[in-house]
Amino acid sequence: MATQFDALNDTLTRFIEEQHIFFCATAAPDGRVNLSPKGMDSLRVLGPNRIVWRNLSGSGNETAGHLAQINRITLMWCSFGAKPMILRVFGRAQTLHPRDADFQKLNALFPESVGARQVFDVTLEMVQTSCGYAVPFMEYAGERDVLKTWAENKGPDGIAESWARDNQHTIDGAPTYILDPGQAG
Repeated sequence: MATQFDALNDTLTRFIEEQHIFFCATAAPDGRVNLSPKGMDSLRVLGPNRIVWRNLSGSGNETAGHLAQINRITLMWCSFGAKPMILRVFGRAQTLHPRDADFQKLNALFPESVGARQVFDVTLEMVQTSCGYAVPFMEYAGERDVLKTWAENKGPDGIAESWARDNQHTIDGAPTYILDPGQAG
C-alpha cells in the first residue's frame, strides 16, 4: 500500500543517499513522456522539500525542454537490496544552465565535470512510498566511466558543439534553451 508524505524525513533521505540510480520522468502537454535513468553522484537532498540534481551532457535534453513547457517532474528510486521499497517525489523544478546566476553554486555540490549541462532545483510537493515487492534483487558492480571519458575527450568546445547540434530541441521539436534563450532555434 502506498503512503504519502508532505516532505522527506531522515529515513527517506537516507534511502535516497544509499541508492546508486534514480529515474527522472517529465512530459510536455503533448508528445512523448520521457523517463531516464540517472546516476554518477548527481543528486543532493538539500532539505525536506528540496532536491538538486546535475544533468550531464548526453544524447538528448528532454527534461529541460519539457520543464520549459510544463513545470512538473517526478523522481523515483527503488531498492534492489534486502528491504524492498519504491520512493517517488513529485514536484516542480527550476532549470539552471551554466549562464544562470545560481548554477555555479549548485554545480559546486558535485564532483567537477566538463559535461555539466544543467542543474535542476526541485521543489517537492508530495512524497510517496510503495512496497517494491516485485523489484528484483540486483547487485551494484560500480560506475561506468564512458560518459565522463566522452566529455573529457570532447572538452568545453566539443561539448558546446554537441549542445548546438544535439541538445537544442526535444525529440518532439520543442526548444530546450540550452543556448541563450534568444539563440534557441
